[in-house]
Amino acid sequence: MAPPAVDGGRDAARGDSFSWRDHRGRPRRSARSRTIEHGDEAMNNRGVVIAPGQGPASSLTPGRSTMLKLLGEATAGSIMLFEETMPAGTKSTFHLHHDSDEVGYVLSGEFTFMIGGEVTAGGAGTCAFMPRGVPHTWKCVGPEAGRVVFLYTPAKAGGLIEEQQRTGRGFSAMSKADLAELLQRHGWALLGPSPL
Repeated sequence: MAPPAVDGGRDAARGDSFSWRDHRGRPRRSARSRTIEHGDEAMNNRGVVIAPGQGPASSLTPGRSTMLKLLGEATAGSIMLFEETMPAGTKSTFHLHHDSDEVGYVLSGEFTFMIGGEVTAGGAGTCAFMPRGVPHTWKCVGPEAGRVVFLYTPAKAGGLIEEQQRTGRGFSAMSKADLAELLQRHGWALLGPSPL
């Protein structure tokens, strides 16, 4: 079952930018975490804690979902972090980020990472650093679903993931012109299909 989606726009009752949902889709606020007010943490330097099961969530394709944990806006553009769950065989495009470094930390499953020309495989606990400007791709290669936490620093490249989550539009649903504009705005370059 895919994680529940976040309510779009602002929650009129509280004026929040996002209405966080638990794993059953119910609104959730607790002392351990709070809803991110538009720019609040970045401007007040208060920090933010997101509890398990909380964050804007979306399903990309059957069995594949993302849960945004730290939005670029909440970190003053410092980092963007999300968790992705995917079925075996899922792979990214072959791409690079002009302005952001990317880190992938495997929570479960088996993955192959290609960074530059080097291919490395690993399971839970594997951490991959993909520097800005270096072509890279990954693939969930094991027999079971995989979960990875991805982080972008600075957050610019992660804005693409945030925008896809907000709009529900994947690459295949976009015109070439819209896709080119999206990639340029967030500092991505698609280099072709994954060679993995």
